[in-house]
Amino acid sequence: MKVAGGVLPVRFRPGTGPALVFLHYWGGSGETFARVAERVAPGRPVVRYDQRGWGAARELPGPYGLTQLAEDARQVVEGLDRYVLIGHSMGGKVAQLVAAGRPAGLAGVVLVAPAPARPAVGPQEQEALAHAYDNAETVRGALDHVLTHRPLPDDVRERVVADSLAATEDARLTWPREGIAEDIGDIVGRVEVPVLVLAGERDQVDPPAVLAERLLPFLPTATMAVLPGTGHLSPLEAPGEIATRLEAFVAGL
Repeated sequence: MKVAGGVLPVRFRPGTGPALVFLHYWGGSGETFARVAERVAPGRPVVRYDQRGWGAARELPGPYGLTQLAEDARQVVEGLDRYVLIGHSMGGKVAQLVAAGRPAGLAGVVLVAPAPARPAVGPQEQEALAHAYDNAETVRGALDHVLTHRPLPDDVRERVVADSLAATEDARLTWPREGIAEDIGDIVGRVEVPVLVLAGERDQVDPPAVLAERLLPFLPTATMAVLPGTGHLSPLEAPGEIATRLEAFVAGL
């Protein structure tokens, strides 16, 4: 798909009904939601892609901030008759921005362990986060001590390490130094469609209490459900539960 500066590789699984459009987290890829996509209804259209600066989209130039990532997502969904945005962490903040623009065809939004609209981090935390993906050792440390609660299968774990290192330096640093601290609380109130927030009970990055304080008050159409015994990487830790929640959400639209 043509976007600003080049081509964004997009994977599309055809089907009927609302399409599920997945936006991955900082350090992830379109593969982050692969295990979820395998578990939703087989006839469900699915759209996945690596965001600008990551994985297969590394050749795309910056900027890599929220505004550009949201514009990329808008172009991805353009032409879809009806769709649901599913955003994880950074992808969740991107999804909030897209939904605030009230694009045609948007039926609902599912925010999975999303970064809140009103930031919950300070400069010291931002700088520490900027070094989380310096190398394979720091990525594994983040996985073991911060990002997950449930252990990941070995192949999934190694895919996460590879994805976390598969970024341009500018893309890798823009989120912790800029995007995560951007306050969009005054913008997301424009969202009109139903929103489901899925919070991990044991999430150390965006825990339920933070989302209840810094996200839900700004999204009047949102409800939140807590995933028991799950950390920040819930699409990888609990793909079956995420898929079940997605199907129930779509059925209720």
